[in-house]
Amino acid sequence: MFGSRALLTAGPVLAEIVAAYPGAIVAGCSTAGEICGDRVQDDTVVVTALTWRTSWSEVASVRLDEAVSSEEAGALLAARLPGHEALRHVIVFSDGLHVNGSALVQGLTRGLPSHLAITGGLSADGPRFEDTVVIVGGQAQSRVIVGVGLYGPDLRIGYGSLGGWDAFGPVRLITRSRGNVLYELDGQSALDLYKRYLGDQAADLPASGLLFPLSVRTRDAEKGVVRTILGVSDTDDSMTFAGDIPEGAYAQLMRANFDRLIDGAVGAARISAAAIGSGSPECALLISCVGRKMVLQQRVEEEIEGVRDVVGAGTVLAGFYSYGEISPFTPTARCELHNQTMTITTLSER
Repeated sequence: MFGSRALLTAGPVLAEIVAAYPGAIVAGCSTAGEICGDRVQDDTVVVTALTWRTSWSEVASVRLDEAVSSEEAGALLAARLPGHEALRHVIVFSDGLHVNGSALVQGLTRGLPSHLAITGGLSADGPRFEDTVVIVGGQAQSRVIVGVGLYGPDLRIGYGSLGGWDAFGPVRLITRSRGNVLYELDGQSALDLYKRYLGDQAADLPASGLLFPLSVRTRDAEKGVVRTILGVSDTDDSMTFAGDIPEGAYAQLMRANFDRLIDGAVGAARISAAAIGSGSPECALLISCVGRKMVLQQRVEEEIEGVRDVVGAGTVLAGFYSYGEISPFTPTARCELHNQTMTITTLSER
């Protein structure tokens, strides 16, 4: 269940859905846009009902105040999911503003079997960045992380995540940072650098910063990960990102390439669908980044249409626009937090 924060918290919609599906696990989060079939909508609620034939689901949650760090919260959530020996996959919906997504993924992977994949995303609040909610226990709650475990030998699960942004400008050294908070690039204020690039749009930070994410690459990594802004502070000249910005790593600004953004969505669909094997997936969970939506604007449905062309007309599509995406790039890669990607999880039963 994905929807605008206002509808999930203030109206009767959530209670009506819980009452309509007694005994069901109801999970999801607030969004920056909802995906329903081939359409992208705003300020709506999207509900997708999944009924397993032989498989089953379990749910666990953790409040952020139960843990001293995002990594510990991830490990605690993993420990609360029962039956690890039968667990096939975990889908996570997390608070989107008060979590270090990189650390959350590290905690989850530390607490779960090494072969297990995790997909999901960080909840969103449109372009406002004020508060996000996660649905757990029949309520929409702030500062919560929920994990849905999928179980059963007949499950077929695929996943993939691709971006489509182009790097530009010089490669810069991250000279001062702490966790997911960035202070300096090449010994100069990173916030001042962003403001120069944004010009008049700097007044709209942090939302306008989504137009220029950072590619971050550690010294020993072949490939960088994209990081997007969650908040800025003029008090200490800092920028808070959805995931780690390691001191000593390299950073480069990125900007949108319309065609490559759409090609990235299509590529993610091909990767996730191929993992299912023959036949089309029964359901595909699409989690795309709010930054992609801001850039694509009226073309945003083109990335959904590209996914549809790959998975086929019979696949149910549902999902949301997020503040961060959780997935391996490919079935053989390790799980990471991504920003500015389209992440797709495909589901079927034999």
